[in-house]
Amino acid sequence: MIKEQYKYSEITAKIIGCAMEVHKILGNGFQEVIYQRALAKEMAMQGLHFAREFEMPIFYKEEQIGTRRVDFLVEQVVSVELKAIVALEDVHLTQAINYLEAYNLEIGMLINFGAKSLQFKRLINPKFNINQINQNNHFNQRLRQ
Repeated sequence: MIKEQYKYSEITAKIIGCAMEVHKILGNGFQEVIYQRALAKEMAMQGLHFAREFEMPIFYKEEQIGTRRVDFLVEQVVSVELKAIVALEDVHLTQAINYLEAYNLEIGMLINFGAKSLQFKRLINPKFNINQINQNNHFNQRLRQ
């Protein structure tokens, strides 16, 4: 369901729809990489633009200290982290929010295919800094290539 009050709700609704379709067809019990491949196919069929396993810089006090790969970066604005575990726990939610903060992305999704029913959470970065966007310009330029 698209909720206009949520930023990028049209994108996140499409992502959830794609994940539901994948879970409906595959069910639970596969490794994460299988769901990642299936979700990539489904999102492409639905016209979503994304980068899979996109390497993102991690900054500490405005200095890059490493990188980490996000499972999907959708439409250059929504981070998607996948899991294939029995149940999501608080540590997974905390990890996904930490990634949003490190990437300085405003919105993310945490999706778990491992449970009997699909689990998903829409995440909001409480520390999102619009003024820090230019620090991420180099990965946005790589996305456009």
